[in-house]
Amino acid sequence: MSEFKLPTEVVELPSKGLLYSEESGLKSGKIEMKYMTAREEDILTNQSYISKGTVLDKLMQSLIVSKIDYSSLLVGDKNAIMVAARILGYGSEYKFSYGGEDQIVDLSLIENKEIDKSLFKEGNNKFEFTLPHSKNHITFKFLTHKDEKDIQRELDSLKKINKDASPELTTRLKYMITSVEGKTEIKDIRDFIDNYLLAKDSRALREHIKEIQPDVDLTFFPDGTEDRVSIPVGVNFFWPDV
Repeated sequence: MSEFKLPTEVVELPSKGLLYSEESGLKSGKIEMKYMTAREEDILTNQSYISKGTVLDKLMQSLIVSKIDYSSLLVGDKNAIMVAARILGYGSEYKFSYGGEDQIVDLSLIENKEIDKSLFKEGNNKFEFTLPHSKNHITFKFLTHKDEKDIQRELDSLKKINKDASPELTTRLKYMITSVEGKTEIKDIRDFIDNYLLAKDSRALREHIKEIQPDVDLTFFPDGTEDRVSIPVGVNFFWPDV
């Protein structure tokens, strides 16, 4: 009895694996993924996964062939895998509406952002930054898939207490910042963010993180313009027939 063969592709991670430990399956900076099958389409239409908000994670976990800890994926690396999953499932042509006009981009032309390796310490997701206005010295990390899930759980819990609460910005910072002036206790970090972090410093930190963190370049030039804007990743990204 002959074995059926399923083609796979190797995806280059924006982080190049630099921030993962030696024991991590992500250290190579590459992930092997298989092409989407009818089984993955079942995942995409699974109403239970959709209602729980886990459908895309279930999809990518099904497509990844390499043995990795999915929860430890950096958000930027996960974005690269998402783009690859879309290409392997439905091709590289992505149609959408922007500014009232129909646009088409070739997802295969999307590139990983250039990273400054001199800022990275091998196997250590930790960075230093001095807030420009208060001059407080902090350390921070890039968020992982697990962090994103923990942030969402915390936000959902806060919503139950106060339906008008929307502290997404400060909550995300509480997971990014790992020390303030040498203090690493969670209660000290949260107290600083809630009561002492200047808005100007918060903005500067977020801009710095956006500039240096590994990710895919999800921008394009709309027809007739010279300005780059973000590619809208909407419902038809994985459901092209919608």
